[in-house]
Amino acid sequence: MIKSKELLELKKTCNSVRCGILDLTFFGGSSHLGGSLSAVELLVALYFKVMRIDPQKPQMPERDRFILSKGHAAPALYAVMAERGFFPKEELKTFCKNGTRLQQHIDMHKLPGIDASSGSLGQGLSIAIGMSLADRMDKKDRFVYVVMGDGELQEGQIWEAAMAAGNLKLDHLIAFVDANQMQVDGFVKSIMNVEPLEEKWKSNNWHVQRINGNDLEQILDAIQTAKQINGKPHLIIADTVKGKGVDFMEFQVYWHSKGLTEEEYQKAVVQVEAERQHLERGEE
Repeated sequence: MIKSKELLELKKTCNSVRCGILDLTFFGGSSHLGGSLSAVELLVALYFKVMRIDPQKPQMPERDRFILSKGHAAPALYAVMAERGFFPKEELKTFCKNGTRLQQHIDMHKLPGIDASSGSLGQGLSIAIGMSLADRMDKKDRFVYVVMGDGELQEGQIWEAAMAAGNLKLDHLIAFVDANQMQVDGFVKSIMNVEPLEEKWKSNNWHVQRINGNDLEQILDAIQTAKQINGKPHLIIADTVKGKGVDFMEFQVYWHSKGLTEEEYQKAVVQVEAERQHLERGEE
């Protein structure tokens, strides 16, 4: 059970990360805001509470591994890594600029702390399986985490990987689905419905939980539960809000790929700043 003071600090971190996402997408003239904002709590929980990592030693051999399979949510990962101290926050404003280390899709050859590059969706789970299987063969006791999108689950490679991981009983593999219900051109259920997710993954010998993916306590409890189950890989279906934290973006499909005008940026910043002040008062 996380202490209330520590939970408050994590919520403040989520707020700072949302500010970072707004900054880097606006100044970078890029987008993918909706799916970046929905994943904030998942990434903050992992990077600030769960994973064994060291920003000063990003390649330390004993670190836990993290794969962002839904690579278009790179703004969220960059903002979290900057907040955690992997690189200066000022660098966020170089996103998508010439010569930047912060590409639209993450690149492990440019930015230390990235365990796998992204591009086409559907590949992250297979990469994570390879890492987890190698750890078992090398007798390394660490966890591999991977975050997928619910639209990404329409990719056939995901289901081949799901079968493999279940058969291999990779119990040090913890996967998340950022289930924000939307993809680039509409609602997942309308384009190619992927439900019922619990039954499908359980049938492939996965341990499955479903939670509110914007609730830090539920995320942390689910991870703790997963680590206590042996003999199965773990899936945490995280029901989230696309565009979480900015009211005019929430539940709006077009914010998957729409960029911010200056007026929208200023309006969003005011909302996130108001939330920060609310959290500060909560500490008193």
